[in-house]
Amino acid sequence: MNRHDADTERTFAAMPPARGQGFAQTWWGQAWLKALEDTALDSKQLKAGRRLARAGAVGAVTVRPGRITAVVQSRDRTAHRADVLLEGLGDEEWNRFLDMAVERAGHVAALLDRDMPPHLVEDAAATGIELLPGMGDLEPECDCGAWDHCGHTAALCYQVARLLDQDPFVLLLMRGRGERALLDDLQARTAAPAEEHAEPEGVDAAEAYAAGDILPPLPALLELPTSPGVPPSLDTEAPPAPGVDPVAVRYLAAQTAAEAHGLLARALRPDVEQQALEPELTLSQDAVRLAAGMPERAVEDRLADGSGRDREGLARATRAWHLGGVAALSVLEEEWSVSGETLARARAALESAWDEDEQPPLRARGNRWTVVGAPAQLRLARDGRWWPYRKERGRWVPAAGPSPDPATALASLETEAGDEDS
Repeated sequence: MNRHDADTERTFAAMPPARGQGFAQTWWGQAWLKALEDTALDSKQLKAGRRLARAGAVGAVTVRPGRITAVVQSRDRTAHRADVLLEGLGDEEWNRFLDMAVERAGHVAALLDRDMPPHLVEDAAATGIELLPGMGDLEPECDCGAWDHCGHTAALCYQVARLLDQDPFVLLLMRGRGERALLDDLQARTAAPAEEHAEPEGVDAAEAYAAGDILPPLPALLELPTSPGVPPSLDTEAPPAPGVDPVAVRYLAAQTAAEAHGLLARALRPDVEQQALEPELTLSQDAVRLAAGMPERAVEDRLADGSGRDREGLARATRAWHLGGVAALSVLEEEWSVSGETLARARAALESAWDEDEQPPLRARGNRWTVVGAPAQLRLARDGRWWPYRKERGRWVPAAGPSPDPATALASLETEAGDEDS
């Protein structure tokens, strides 16, 4: 038996109903659902699948390389076997993935913490490996006879998104490698270099003397420090010069050290030539970035002036920055007209997100849909994601991160409110 066969099947017990909850809280769970929603041709079937999954109609889920399976009950209690197929990675692709993961120990640590940071997926993609599925990658099979995603296979995918939230190793198993086998391979690759560089047992003295004119190899490059350096202390007895704010200088020095550390880390990556350059921040955006990481409020007025906002506006901007950086800041401040195909896709997403009797009344203006009679709003970003907003003291403020599903985004407002009440 192949040594990878021992843990290539996992079965997860049926999960309780998910009424009033979103199906994906992590970014990789949302990417899984986006692949489903981009692939399915019938939005009504997606809507039916969400309804079945929320009602707890999906039985135990079995995950194997290339396939997930569950029995799903229709609304009339008829049971159907639903399968969704996802192409696995070949041996060569797994070898490239494992080599990449060994070079970046943080990737392995993140997986063991049941996390899948974006840079892990990006580094894998740089080696030609797509971990997350894309449009058309999730192939449905159901004994109900449907040729496209039906309500049963859609319900299975929505349920699997909840499993992925809890454990990204579920995705790797679908791609062909179980957790135990994957960790064994990583351990073997980590141990191999140590064995290759083990100290020699020794040579004859005459032989060593004869080779004395051979220069030793150059030492290895120093490893990247685990954290930025600490700037010099400004705690002196001398008073500051006029116009110099010691708190601001201390904060900017720390930020500069952190930025230098990040630039060095990117420069030392083996794929540095293929890395896309990040767009340079505007002065206003950079002021918000600094304010978002500022532990002290002594320089807040200066940053507000530099960002072109008052203190309240800067507070809203930093709140957006914490939720999604430049993308969230653009959604906060940019109102744009939705038209053509973009408007048609937005309307289809809204219509399929709720049952007819469940959808809240919405008033649209530009890229913003406001819930009538409630302090809640959905904002559509240019990438198709929905951002939830709440009205506080007469101002709309970002409330949570984005979601490809408007119902999930709106439900996050209720979740956050419940957390605050508790």
